[in-house]
Amino acid sequence: MAMGESFKDPKELENIYRKRFGALVEYRMDVWEVLVKKFFQQYVRPTDAVLDLGCGYGEFINHISCERKIGLDLNPESPKYLKSDVQFIAQDCSEPWGVPDSSLDVVFSSNFFEHLPDKLALRKTIAEAHRCLKPGGKIIAMGPNIKCVPGSYWDFWDHFLCLTERSMSEALENNGYRVVVERARFLPYSMVNGPRYPLAIIRAYLKLPIAWRIFGKQFLVIAERI
Repeated sequence: MAMGESFKDPKELENIYRKRFGALVEYRMDVWEVLVKKFFQQYVRPTDAVLDLGCGYGEFINHISCERKIGLDLNPESPKYLKSDVQFIAQDCSEPWGVPDSSLDVVFSSNFFEHLPDKLALRKTIAEAHRCLKPGGKIIAMGPNIKCVPGSYWDFWDHFLCLTERSMSEALENNGYRVVVERARFLPYSMVNGPRYPLAIIRAYLKLPIAWRIFGKQFLVIAERI
């Protein structure tokens, strides 16, 4: 879902994600519908403007209920999967976004920041999010916690930037945000090459934070723009 410095060729991105997720698209859509409705929707109001950073195939942005939807990605296949109410922006996330100042209520990012080439690119990206968010607007960031997946993190060709919940929080706190949620463990690491759990199990998992401490390999950080 992302665009590291070495992966700005849209064709290469298309090939990577088609091979990695092509057979999983329908299942991922079903899983994300549950994740959005049973968890993430609580952070988004019906009147909000939301940008999905590294929107991929629209797993999040297609299912969130809000007034305005924007997906940002470099993968040329993304528009094929986005619903008609989603505005698509094709660009490098560390360059200025084609979004007006203080026009967004929520910026969402899942399994995205680890694809950036370095912390400078991350800082530029969260600075753009800060510019585009309204005061008090939220950034929701989820990604692999390197403390929990030290070896398997490198199984993906396009992983570059290693983060934990604390380093993600510090990046945000040093760039104009106030962290309001910080979890070291939230969701399991990846659906790639993993079992396809019944959706009922996913619903039950979301209701049991104690299970997150055992199976969670991804951090969840939510911060407000100051």
